[in-house]
Amino acid sequence: MNELRLLSSLLIGVLLGAVFFGGLWWTVQRAMSSDRVALWLFGSLFLRTGIVLAGFYLACGDDWQRWLAALLGFGLARVVVTRVTRITGPDTETAEGHHAA
Repeated sequence: MNELRLLSSLLIGVLLGAVFFGGLWWTVQRAMSSDRVALWLFGSLFLRTGIVLAGFYLACGDDWQRWLAALLGFGLARVVVTRVTRITGPDTETAEGHHAA
């Protein structure tokens, strides 16, 4: 039963990480074409952080093992979102062209 709770915390962490880092990517895309860049970035930061903290608290409570599993899932989501957005980003060819071979 404890393994099921840890697995659910891991999956919730992945979901919250996808929301956080996917939302960050989306915000940067929108902010680049906006006149109010700071409003986009700070508003998104507060909203994403609030969602993630509330989600962690509701999912994990006071169990440190569930917090650890959720944070691991959050980190995994960061890796996945970073790779997915790097592949499908608008400047994929030009970004790779700037790196030394």
